[in-house]
Amino acid sequence: MIAAGEPAPEFTLRDQDGEKVSLSDYRGRRVLLVFYPADFSPVCGDQLSLYQEVKPEISAKGVELVGISVDGVWAHKAFQEKLGIDTRLLSDFEPKGEVARAYGSYIEKVGTANRTLVLVDGDGKVAWTYESPHPAEFPGANVIFDALA
Repeated sequence: MIAAGEPAPEFTLRDQDGEKVSLSDYRGRRVLLVFYPADFSPVCGDQLSLYQEVKPEISAKGVELVGISVDGVWAHKAFQEKLGIDTRLLSDFEPKGEVARAYGSYIEKVGTANRTLVLVDGDGKVAWTYESPHPAEFPGANVIFDALA
């Protein structure tokens, strides 16, 4: 997994609306990249729903939340609508998992990202990371707030 202090690998992915989003779009701001395995899995739904609940508190700390998985843009849009969330979801679809690999979050044998959190500072450097011990376990909001304290 990528380590704190390293430059965050640049990427450009499409979001749930098909818009291109690059990491460099967040220069000057902090962004929390939330890598997760797949849309429409019960654990992923619970994770992103919980983060939506605490999103105002995360935003108040000057951090923008962005989800990333290997699903396509249409799946992201449907997932976002089903959950009733407004978190931007980026598609690491093709080449599959390229961004997750660059951040050390990709699990080859299952073909998805692990549950990995990467806080990128306004200068594009990794400020903090967390990787779940198992894809079925998601980091609670307390893990994020401890990192932002």
